[in-house]
Amino acid sequence: MNPIIFTSMILMIFLGTMIVLFSSHWFLSWVGFEMNLFAMIPLITIKKSPRSTEAAVKYFMTQASASMIFMLAISINYYLSGQWTINNMTDPASLTLLIMSMLMKLGTAPFHFWVPEVTQGIPLKIGMILLTWQKIAPLFILYQSTQCTKNYTIIMSLALLSILVGGWGGLNQLQLRKILAYSSIAHMGWTLMIMTLNPTLMVFNLIIYMIITLALMTLLNHLNTTSTSMLSQTWNSNFVITSIILIILLSLGGLPPLSGFSPKWLIIQEMTKSYNIILTTIMAMTALLNLMFYLRIIYASSMTLFPSTSQTKMKWMYKKQKINIFTSPLISMSILLIPLTPMYIILT
Repeated sequence: MNPIIFTSMILMIFLGTMIVLFSSHWFLSWVGFEMNLFAMIPLITIKKSPRSTEAAVKYFMTQASASMIFMLAISINYYLSGQWTINNMTDPASLTLLIMSMLMKLGTAPFHFWVPEVTQGIPLKIGMILLTWQKIAPLFILYQSTQCTKNYTIIMSLALLSILVGGWGGLNQLQLRKILAYSSIAHMGWTLMIMTLNPTLMVFNLIIYMIITLALMTLLNHLNTTSTSMLSQTWNSNFVITSIILIILLSLGGLPPLSGFSPKWLIIQEMTKSYNIILTTIMAMTALLNLMFYLRIIYASSMTLFPSTSQTKMKWMYKKQKINIFTSPLISMSILLIPLTPMYIILT
């Protein structure tokens, strides 16, 4: 793709999200989502192949359906209330339709089927945008709309379903992009669950998830690995980077004392204060499923012998590749942020 066109698409995605975040009008929010959608389609098909075309069609159909449901919800709300203000969403039917449309855009259960397939069919660079930046605008609309009601039963039920699907769905996967997709579904479940109790903690959880995912996908893109078998073959040529990937995977699974443990610990603490003991126990047990398939990647890539006919374990000559300047800060933040947790508690 032409660099000018590529930059224009990235800027349009950024602008679409900013329009959603800073607008107080329902129609402008819908326009922001549409700009985001039509800028994302060319990026998905940046590498022309049948798989990328299929991913683009699935992404377009799902997001277009969500946009139609979103427009139907705000039209019903305007018909009943006569206002386009975002905070004025009092009709139960339109609110339910709005929640459904945003969950489809987020890719949470039971609307999660498109996320692994689309993520598998696109490059890792575009997958970074899909699994991180594209989550911001729908979560913002969900937060704004759910402030009008105190009935969080639907959101909490679907959040728990997303955590379960994200944990069970990734157990039998060998492709790293699909594993990251199911990890995204599970983390969005944690984010939606805490959104009903503490929106500030929701933002903190989202930021930590985005940092860890960006660091992990940047390193995978650097090694050009998309499966567990390919990752196991990089152990003898890129020992340091492979080791860092394994540590980041543990952080993504929420293992202490890494950065990913901090938001899960705070979410469990907040839900325990609200007397959601059974729900918290199920969430903590399901988090072990995510940690399970991360540990399986670590075992397959570092604790088993890689396929090689040579007797040497490490290559003594290999080409040194330049790493992006943003990679080192991302790696540090994805691993070493847990000492800042008391600061977050004091500020909130």
